[in-house]
Amino acid sequence: MDVATRLLELTQELAREAESVVFASPVSHVYNPLRYAWLPHAEYLRRYGAGPKETVLLGMNPGPFGMAQTGVPFGEVSLVRDWLGIEAQVGRPEREHPARPVQGFACRRTEVSGQRLWGWARERCGTADRFFARFFVVNYCPLVFMEASGRNRTPDKLPIAEREALFLRCDRALVALTEVLGVKQVIGVGRFAADRASVALQGRAVAVASVPHPSPANPAANQGWARLMDLRLQELGVALPCG
Repeated sequence: MDVATRLLELTQELAREAESVVFASPVSHVYNPLRYAWLPHAEYLRRYGAGPKETVLLGMNPGPFGMAQTGVPFGEVSLVRDWLGIEAQVGRPEREHPARPVQGFACRRTEVSGQRLWGWARERCGTADRFFARFFVVNYCPLVFMEASGRNRTPDKLPIAEREALFLRCDRALVALTEVLGVKQVIGVGRFAADRASVALQGRAVAVASVPHPSPANPAANQGWARLMDLRLQELGVALPCG
């Protein structure tokens, strides 16, 4: 079985496993883009998931205007469509929050984190094929959590019992992903992802590190995230540009 096909299977398994966890208040709505945005996500895996890879860049979970809309990690619409070359039909969540509609590739809101991450990759590697020859990008958790107000709730803010049940499933999926891709290094985009990778991959021959998160919520990222990313990767011995 080829690598991309195995990734498709692992991803569908993670979608089922994550959905089996029950989430209570203050979470009122849970979106699973691996379901309703499966078509663009599957295209992402088929086109760019062929292994082996040197490094996985690991995000936390889908952003409401990124992967929640396009099915692609950090999936800012214009870069997914115009640089990754992916555009496919996106459905709707079973229960959609009225303040957070899924509009797919018609979404006009900008996912700043995705704009920064994929914009950096384009500037450093030129083409998506050159970037993915060495790197892969995936989220640790596939679900989006929203409160009744429409406010986004990140996985680290879930109650302990819910976190433990969810993280157990996400840990297993991350281990399987690294094995399939033959990854030498997992770099968490932000501390949360790095911390989860350290737990999941403990005792395995995979190095774990972190880079600053590109979110506007990170003040340092607003002063030039691409430069911070370059400096941190240089510290980690990751050669750039690609190719």
